[in-house]
Amino acid sequence: MQRAYYQASGATFATADPMAILGALTNALPFAAEIAQRGAWKVEIDHLQLIGAQLPTAEIFLEFAIPRMGRRADAIIVAGGLVFVLEYKVGERSFPRHAIEQVHGYALDLKNFHVTSHDKAIVPLLISTEAPPQQLGLGFWADDRVHEPIRLGVGDVLPTIQRMIAVGGAAPFDAAEWASGGYRPTPNIIEAAEALYRGHAVTEISRSEAGAENLTRTAAAIEAVVDRMKANGGKAICFVTGVPGAGKTLAGLNIACGRMAKDVGEDATFLSGNGPLVDVLREALKRDVRARKGRPVAGDGDARHLAERSPDKFVQNVHHFRDEYLLGAIPSEHVVVFDEAQRAWDRKQTAEFMRKKRGQAGFDMSEPAFLLSVMDRHPDWCVVVCLIGEGQEINRGEAGVSEWVRALQGDLRHWEVHLPPHLLEEGSLDAGLRWHLSQRVPNPEPELHLAVSIRSFRAETVSAYVAAVLGENSSAALATLPRPSDFPVLRTRNLATARARLRAKRRAGERAGLLASSNALRLKPEGLYVKAEVDVCNWFLNPVEDVRSSDALEDAATEFDVQGLELDWTCVAWDLNLRRIDKWEARAFRGTRWTAIHGDSDELGRADYVRNAYRVLLTRARQGMIIFVPPGDAEDATRPPAEYDAIYNWLGDCGATELT
Repeated sequence: MQRAYYQASGATFATADPMAILGALTNALPFAAEIAQRGAWKVEIDHLQLIGAQLPTAEIFLEFAIPRMGRRADAIIVAGGLVFVLEYKVGERSFPRHAIEQVHGYALDLKNFHVTSHDKAIVPLLISTEAPPQQLGLGFWADDRVHEPIRLGVGDVLPTIQRMIAVGGAAPFDAAEWASGGYRPTPNIIEAAEALYRGHAVTEISRSEAGAENLTRTAAAIEAVVDRMKANGGKAICFVTGVPGAGKTLAGLNIACGRMAKDVGEDATFLSGNGPLVDVLREALKRDVRARKGRPVAGDGDARHLAERSPDKFVQNVHHFRDEYLLGAIPSEHVVVFDEAQRAWDRKQTAEFMRKKRGQAGFDMSEPAFLLSVMDRHPDWCVVVCLIGEGQEINRGEAGVSEWVRALQGDLRHWEVHLPPHLLEEGSLDAGLRWHLSQRVPNPEPELHLAVSIRSFRAETVSAYVAAVLGENSSAALATLPRPSDFPVLRTRNLATARARLRAKRRAGERAGLLASSNALRLKPEGLYVKAEVDVCNWFLNPVEDVRSSDALEDAATEFDVQGLELDWTCVAWDLNLRRIDKWEARAFRGTRWTAIHGDSDELGRADYVRNAYRVLLTRARQGMIIFVPPGDAEDATRPPAEYDAIYNWLGDCGATELT
């Protein structure tokens, strides 16, 4: 992709025709430049020409791409071995918090995701053009050599850069070679949804190494199926599996957005039974559209065809979609993506819900069977994409892959089936279902499995580590423990200490939050009451100063609130609903005491729901996590210290470092 809209040395920039620079910026935009944008550029060009004259050997970049955010920094100056990231607020007298976090976020994204910036010192500068002169001084360098944001008036910029160069002691480097370095961004799912909705390609906002290559191959395989069904007629289902954080939801959003593009012109939708995920994505898209007032911004693709489409139609709750088509209508969508399809309800759960909540006394189908029958009403073609999160069933009636396969055994034998090879391996499904699939899928497709986690850009072994922690072999956990410098895994008995560490680690647009199991009822004496309802939109989207936000570290979200979503830094509070007495034991708190949970008649025993809940909670972090284990209370029979100690000691055996 084009890294910057305009690039020149300081000397060349200083003597260039300002209108020629403006013309280059305007021509690089994928849409018409609005009056406000052109005016802002003129201010920036005039100012940077003065700086370029004093820093002739510097390299100046205008509108430098920051793909993870789907944005472009106003300007970057490479000088004296330092990278200065400049964000202009034209006409602004103050320094709004959101602007400070914006430029800080650009600097952090360069450090984390721009390969040639990993070893560079980066200084974010926020310039409010109407601000009075600021008191200049050297600020704080973080351990990763990203400076804290510096707030400046226009006259402060040059002396600040000169002072930073004088005391920086950084080795000069080739600016052109630096700029051409590869990007390996890993946006969180909210950022990804916003960028895709604006018209960006998934290749612009995803890593270029193993995870993204797998993601790209998966998208290409599904697009090939869709194109063939559309051209020749027919119906197909594609199963996409993946480890936690491998980008299944990103892949699904990309498919749905891609089919909505104006050159494709199809009605496509992204469906999820995960209510909090749907609510958060819809609200995030609405806020983003409102913030942009329906207009694209520098760096956006041609997104006008998407701006007219309601986020409520693009992202839908699968249960509402099901209810809409109870009376036999043909869906407008030809391509439907079901996120977390393993959470679709089995026949018993669906029938019970439809009888009690929808007055459908004779309903006798599983959710997968009904949803596929709805799509089968198309007289020409359709494609259903099922995104399967493995080991994440956390509630009664969630059927897993098996129920989808059973639905295909009935009246849907004319459907093509596409799936990854491991679904045909022993242990994945029962023998009868595997045999049925083997007859219909002679050539399984490895591209449909996402094997590399991209949630944590710092450590790709997190999901394997969590699996080992929840297993019975501490040696396996130690073997997959992420490097502390990449992804710290800490443990503590003090919640206040955990909160202090999260507040110290969170920077710019990063998010931190407290997490706990939905049945961790004896965390209440510690001030964490999991039965208090969390407004997930406010929790995930509101700024740090809002007490309802995750960053306030007041409300703990449960596995039901956060599945499919993610945070940068987490504190997972561990209660005795999953205790360790030589091995893991699942329990539920009923009335005044803990009771044991054993496997029941469900395909997945309820004991596994508890373990999977902790699996979800322990895989939400992108940059690091703290595990809080209460000290317990010898006077409280529901909180025996010895049982908490056993959990804490096991975490130590698994390599979690004690937080001091």
